[in-house]
Amino acid sequence: MTVSVPAIRILRANAAPVRTVGAYVLYWMTAARRRHANPALERAVEWAVELGRPLVVLEALRLDYPWASLRLHRFVCEGMRANAADFNDSGVAYMPYVEPRSAAGKGLLAALAEQACVVVGDQFPSFFLPRMVAAAVARLPVACELVDGNGVMPLAAVPKAFERAVDYRRFWQGHLLPHLLATPAPDPLAQPALPRGAHIPPAVLARWPAADLDELLDRGGLARLAIDQTVGLGWCHGGAAAGRTALAGFLTRVSSYREDTRDATRETSGLAPYLHFGHLSAHQTVHALLTHEDWDPGTWAARPSASREGWWHLSPDAEAVLDQLVTWRELGYAWCHFRPDHDSWSALPAWARTTLELRSADPRPVLYTPAQLEAATTHDPLWNAAQRQLIREGRIHTYLRMLWGKKILEWSPTPQDALALCFHLNNKYALDGRNPNSATGITWVFGAHDRPWAPQRPIFGSIRYMSSASAMTKVDGKGYLKKYGAEAARQLTIF
Repeated sequence: MTVSVPAIRILRANAAPVRTVGAYVLYWMTAARRRHANPALERAVEWAVELGRPLVVLEALRLDYPWASLRLHRFVCEGMRANAADFNDSGVAYMPYVEPRSAAGKGLLAALAEQACVVVGDQFPSFFLPRMVAAAVARLPVACELVDGNGVMPLAAVPKAFERAVDYRRFWQGHLLPHLLATPAPDPLAQPALPRGAHIPPAVLARWPAADLDELLDRGGLARLAIDQTVGLGWCHGGAAAGRTALAGFLTRVSSYREDTRDATRETSGLAPYLHFGHLSAHQTVHALLTHEDWDPGTWAARPSASREGWWHLSPDAEAVLDQLVTWRELGYAWCHFRPDHDSWSALPAWARTTLELRSADPRPVLYTPAQLEAATTHDPLWNAAQRQLIREGRIHTYLRMLWGKKILEWSPTPQDALALCFHLNNKYALDGRNPNSATGITWVFGAHDRPWAPQRPIFGSIRYMSSASAMTKVDGKGYLKKYGAEAARQLTIF
């Protein structure tokens, strides 16, 4: 077989054989929810060409995943509708399936696999996906491969879970270049040798009808599903086309990125939801930025410096973006890959757990219940505004998200309670929640990927402290309060 997907990205997930007499190759799309720059789809195409069989793509959405809501369902279903358009007239059979009731989709993957030569799926290191995929793959009657399309650096190329960003930065500076240059095919379906004319077995469609996405999105179908309808629509539309549009828009304002991160009323990149749901790939994003900046691979240094600035020889704003995309984002994916407990108390470094436990009996200035915090009814106007932005839009400005977590720690009975509540609120409301970067971002609040700070403080111990008074001066707090404070009665509506 001619293989273009790097072998380091391919994981053989079971011991079942390839069935050469099967009717089609099956790609089970769970994390890289897009047609373009998708290594898993590219690998499925390679199998289809090798075996001379057409390709079937299954993209399914469970009803009862944790924190299932109108906001999250809408975003995924919009992605499905965009994918249906992208796969239309491609010769590939694309099947979007949305469970109408709990467990209605049980058996769908197995039924499609019964006639498949081989199954290709996505590797993803967090949320419920690793457990779901592992359980399903163990029951498949044919070979299954999982493909890592998570980041520019393959997870299998990372030797361990790095505890400090500076150490991970030094690592990737010495190892990233060949993976950066091994770009995914822009359009895997452009392969001329791909057999066309795939179809979904009629018996499968009779039992599991493909989703009517127009009904779900335009005629009230989502409102009739047993999901949390109280979490309203988010700040942006889902889908690969929307992701590419967001990326193109961001490139026009890269030169103000650092300034935008210091103004909580401004948009920064706006790419996180698209990266999380796989509507946009890390390679697409990084390469678009490098192309925009006319980057020369010949400037790659031979010796790692771990420097946050100056490595790429680009503008300071572009380098700041790349440090978020390549250092912090991929540090999080690798951390979750090696640490199944990444959203738990045990994932915090020993020094952080020790200092927080020693301070757990310190009197709190005020205690709020989870319900009070969720409803944004604290005494702190800036914190309330951040929580309102999370509820309304499904996001919090980057700097204020850190403050948001620090205050939950300060106002909760125990640090363990605070950690659990941070994950709950973020995962419930944030469009980019339930993600490796959510896990590392939240645990950073509690000391992960950070260092001890002096002086020791009540409640925090040697955990980094943040105050609302300081934040007000750093990110145009007055403008933010005008937009999201109690006096701002209007609701953000984009749909």
